[in-house]
Amino acid sequence: MKYTTLPGTDISVSKICLGTMTWGEQNTETEGHEQMDYALAQGVNFFDTAELYPVPARKETQGATEKIIGSWFKKNGNRDKVILASKVAGPGYSNKHIRQTGFAKEAIYEAVHASLQRLQTDYIDLYQLHWPERNTNFFGRRSYVHEKKEVWEDNFGEILGTLRELIKEGKIRHVGVSNETPYGVMRFLEESRKHDLPKMITVQNPYSLLNRVYETGLAEISMREHIGLLPYSPLAFGVLSGKYLSARPENTRITLFPNFNRYSNARATEATRSYVALAEKNGLSPAQMALAFINRQPFVTSTIIGATSMPQLKENVGSIYVELNEELVKEINAIHEQFPNPAP
Repeated sequence: MKYTTLPGTDISVSKICLGTMTWGEQNTETEGHEQMDYALAQGVNFFDTAELYPVPARKETQGATEKIIGSWFKKNGNRDKVILASKVAGPGYSNKHIRQTGFAKEAIYEAVHASLQRLQTDYIDLYQLHWPERNTNFFGRRSYVHEKKEVWEDNFGEILGTLRELIKEGKIRHVGVSNETPYGVMRFLEESRKHDLPKMITVQNPYSLLNRVYETGLAEISMREHIGLLPYSPLAFGVLSGKYLSARPENTRITLFPNFNRYSNARATEATRSYVALAEKNGLSPAQMALAFINRQPFVTSTIIGATSMPQLKENVGSIYVELNEELVKEINAIHEQFPNPAP
């Protein structure tokens, strides 16, 4: 395994992060435990979860993923071997069964304490805001449209103040954002500098060969401000493995949940065919080529991989040992020029 540190800390994390959002829906507790056993044995010491998981978000299953991780910690007594990340959900339709109070102090406290209980731990290493409270473009929305009647008021400093209290109490160690825009990241940085508040050290946003929007504005922020990207959906819901090009395999995410169609439009499919052909021409698995491209980016701290089967997990973890030569990278970029961000 390869390692780096969470930006601005001495916390060593694997360059591969184990994503968990299928546990409790597509994967059982036993399967989740098997994945964690394998990942840790391969040197993966960084796990990411959320209070909302599993996905799709449902009242009946909410929190099941954290419970699976918690039962694994209890069974093995190995909490100290894992750098654990979780998230508090913002307001919105997918969160209606949890709460609708956004990132108010009481909401964040409620979320942290509930996660700690489910995870059977005293602390979370990296605590992230799952998505913004304000109206902005994320989760595949292309354009920002300003809502004049929006009720949100600027509360970046207030949120950081709450997170500072939780850090002082020892319940969380560091903080980050997810599904955030350049505006949001820079506002958090501004408040942090002005008022000596905790710094957001990571951004967990989508990033893949089908969605390189992060490079447009946020990558520069990552490099200049030392904030690491934790890319999610690096295989675009499995699309970049090529498995959906000829048919819809049974029991896969897009087959089971057709609304997960962000990466399945015609242009994305054309681009995927080109990337798959390029990988095969170079003797690589399409999935490992797609992940290796993400792993090599200087603004990436750790790539979040997710799998519903052990063969998938082994292939994804193995991508850390795949090195892409410059000629292959040029060919990848040529496809990107032909199909720029077909699924943002």
